[in-house]
Formats: sequence, C-alpha cells, structure tokens
Amino acid sequence: MIKIDPGIPYNKLPELPAEINLESKSIFKQLVSARVALAEMKGVGAIIPKQAMLINALTLREAKDSSEIENIITTQDELYIAFTAQQKNTDVHTKEVLNYREALWYGYNQIKERGILTVNDITGIQERIVKNYAGIRKQPGTQLKNTVTGKVIYSPPEGEQLIRNLLYNLEQYINMDGDGIDPLIKMAVIHYQFESIHPFYDGNGRTGRIINILYLVMKGLLEIPILYLSSYIIRNKKDYYRLLSGIRYNNNWEEWVWYILYGIEETAQQTIILIKKINELLEETIEKVKVDLPTVYSKDLVETIFEQPYCKVAFLVNKNMYERRTAMKYLRKLKGIGVLKEVKRGNQVLFLNIKLYHLLQRESIK
Repeated sequence: MIKIDPGIPYNKLPELPAEINLESKSIFKQLVSARVALAEMKGVGAIIPKQAMLINALTLREAKDSSEIENIITTQDELYIAFTAQQKNTDVHTKEVLNYREALWYGYNQIKERGILTVNDITGIQERIVKNYAGIRKQPGTQLKNTVTGKVIYSPPEGEQLIRNLLYNLEQYINMDGDGIDPLIKMAVIHYQFESIHPFYDGNGRTGRIINILYLVMKGLLEIPILYLSSYIIRNKKDYYRLLSGIRYNNNWEEWVWYILYGIEETAQQTIILIKKINELLEETIEKVKVDLPTVYSKDLVETIFEQPYCKVAFLVNKNMYERRTAMKYLRKLKGIGVLKEVKRGNQVLFLNIKLYHLLQRESIK
C-alpha cells in the first residue's frame, strides 16, 4: 500500500477495479438487508397513482439535503415556492438547490435514453449544478481542508490528462457488467473513487451524490430517482469523511462499504414510511372532497394538488382539466373546506396543500 501525504497531490490514486475483498461476512449480511429494504421501497412506490407526487417531493428534498452538505442552506418553504412559482428573483442558495434538481433530471434522462453513464454526462451534470463551463481541473493547488482547523486532509490528483484518465477508468468501471460484484457494493466503490479524483473546481460532492442515484437506476434497482443518501450523510458527516480517509490512508474498504450499505437500508426504510403516509393522506383527502364537494370532486384534481405542496391555476389549465376561471373557482372551494391555503407571492396566487406540506416537513430526515 502506498503511503500518501495529505499535502501532496494523490497522483498515484489506484485505478479500478480495487484489488480487495469487498464481500466479507459483515458486508454480505448488510448487503442482504439493504437489498430487502430497497426492493420493498420499489414495490411500495408503485402504490402512488402518479409518480410525480414522489419525484417532486423527494428530488426537491434531496436537492436541499445534498446542497446543505456543502453549506448551501435554504428553507424547504422557499424551495417549494420557487419551484412552483418559477421566480426569477429567487435567492442565490435556493437557485443552487434548484440547479441541483435540474442536474439530477438531466442525468436521469441520459441514463433512461442510453443506459450508460459517461464522462461527458458527468461533466454535463456538474455544469448544470454550478452553472459554469470550467470543466476538468487544469490548475494546480486544489486541497480539501478541515473547515474548523484549516488543516489539509486530502490533496486530489493534479494534471488535466491524469484526471481525465482516471475519469475514463471510472466510466469503464461504472458501465462494466459481469464482474460479479453486487451493484450496491460497486456504488460505494464508485462514490469513493469519484470523491478521490475530485475532478472539478466546484460541485464535486453534489455531482458524486447524483451519480449514486443514477447508478441504481441504471442497474434497474430503482425505476425512478427516489432513494437519496444525502440526509444520511448529513447525520453521519464525521463518519463519512473519516471513512473516506480510512481508505486512502489505511486501505480500510470494509467499514466504508458497510457504512454505505447501512445508509441505503436506513434511507429506504424511511422512504417507505413517507410513501405510505403520502398515500394515506391522498386517500383521506379524496374521501373528504367526495363528501364535502361532490360537484367539484375529480380524482385528477386531488392527485394534481398532491404533485407538490404548492399548486397554481396554470397546473390545472396546462393539463387541459379546466379553463382558468373554473380552475381558480375549484381551488378556492378546496381552500374553503380546509384542504388548501391561499398564498400570494408577488403577482402570483399559489395554493398550499396544508397537510401534505406539514407531512413533508415532519418527515424530513431528522
């Protein structure tokens, strides 16, 4: 094993595949648990009639949590309003979170279209996160430091060609089939390698977390992007950085892989609970509207106000459900029975699904 100095660029970062035993007894046991939870989550997700309900709620939360790891803080309410109202004067942190969501969808569409993930795709994801085209690092001097002490904890490889070579090696590993390694274990390896290459000036962490979810979709373990580890990493941030260092300095892969597998299990279980609660609330609201507003009720109307916490007239009009006057009338009738709350934002009128909003706030990962 090569001893590395945190102050010197790690230009001898080993290429993949890693020559280590990634299937010890402890890893295998945790792998089984993670697989079971992931399969259950995939099945439970199918009970929601419109997948947009899950995708909007969970991708926005992931965007918020992943950005929070980088100290980009916005409130969930600001995020939901900005997403719904499509404001131009949104604060910079909320814009960064929405950029993350855009990057996630760009990557997801690339995966669904071609079934592979390339260096160009990864670069495209990063460009959408940071909104610049600086691309692969070319200048020397990048170092990761302890934010409290200022101590250098890691210096990634330097030299554009070396970084590109490492990325192309990673691309081959991501898209290689038939190597006998479970995709969940490979995801842990891929995440470590990308974080260690650290190929961009900015946005590496967020890009790496998007790669996680895209890889699971690519391998058919998820249909839609609804499993996110960012909240788990936030709660276990010290372990996250300690274990990354443990591989670089002590070749301790086992603890890192176990950490990721446990995160997949825990996050899947929490997502299952949230999906079931969203579905219960949806069914409860359907019954309430049927009883209180029988002439207004339609399944499409109720499902539309569950696609995200805030709704507006344009959502109903654009689906060809109603003309504008009728859409406003029906939303205000839902307000009248306590399902929605009217909120003015600039010159726009939004309608907040009160119980859905509180559910998503309450079930945000603690």
